[in-house]
Amino acid sequence: MTNPYLPYPVRIERITIENDARDLKTFELSFLEPDHAAAFDHVPGQFAEISVVGTGECPIGIASSPTDGDGVSFTVKKTGVVSDELHRMREGRVLGVRGPLGNGFPIERMRGKNLVIVGGGFAFTTLRALIRYVLHDDHRSDFGDVTVVYGARTPGELLYKDELDAWRDRDDLSAHITIDSPSEGWDGHVGFVPAVLDDVAPSSKDAMFVVCGPPAMVKFTLPVAAQLGFAPADTLLSLEMRMKCGVGKCGRCNIGHKYVCTDGPVFTLEELSALPAEF
Repeated sequence: MTNPYLPYPVRIERITIENDARDLKTFELSFLEPDHAAAFDHVPGQFAEISVVGTGECPIGIASSPTDGDGVSFTVKKTGVVSDELHRMREGRVLGVRGPLGNGFPIERMRGKNLVIVGGGFAFTTLRALIRYVLHDDHRSDFGDVTVVYGARTPGELLYKDELDAWRDRDDLSAHITIDSPSEGWDGHVGFVPAVLDDVAPSSKDAMFVVCGPPAMVKFTLPVAAQLGFAPADTLLSLEMRMKCGVGKCGRCNIGHKYVCTDGPVFTLEELSALPAEF
């Protein structure tokens, strides 16, 4: 990206309502200029700033994989001024996207490893991008066994339902989808993500552990990962919730001397353990 402050114009091609509460929508965007699509060269785990003229911009994790084509997707929760305006928009509207920003998952280091990917709530977006990348025909043979544990409060709050069904039918992926409490018609796991992870008990041998979700979920998931044998250096966290300006200028995302926008949002637990406990 030549100018990190200048957004690329994009058009909303498709909007998908993801949950029963209708406050989570996936926006599939296309770049108006082909060279902008080529310049938006991202890796799973990165984010971008979505801008609405006259309203502002907000940082959102990229929900699509670079293997998905020339467009880019974001799943946005209705939580503030910019996201509220996004949720009022219809297909065909033009927005701005500034990015890609931050550091994503260390794909090269992850090659040849077994992967355990754990997520909860709408923080699953960038993990979905990682899973789509790993499962792509061009990359699946580069990785070992893949175990996914993903949870939401209710079946209606699970994201990407069609993809979840497809993942559960694959024989090269072990997908464990859970909800917090029993629900009529639900035949999957019931229980909080850390408990389901403990029951599944994936091996830590030649494996890396990736987690992103609500702070409480992450807090109780990390001890389970440690108990299973995952070393802090092999445990990856995404601190998406702390992203702000995207270029390390506003100073509002820092943890000690690290800036989540530029040094992250992906960190190893080993890196975070050397910083103040502010995450």
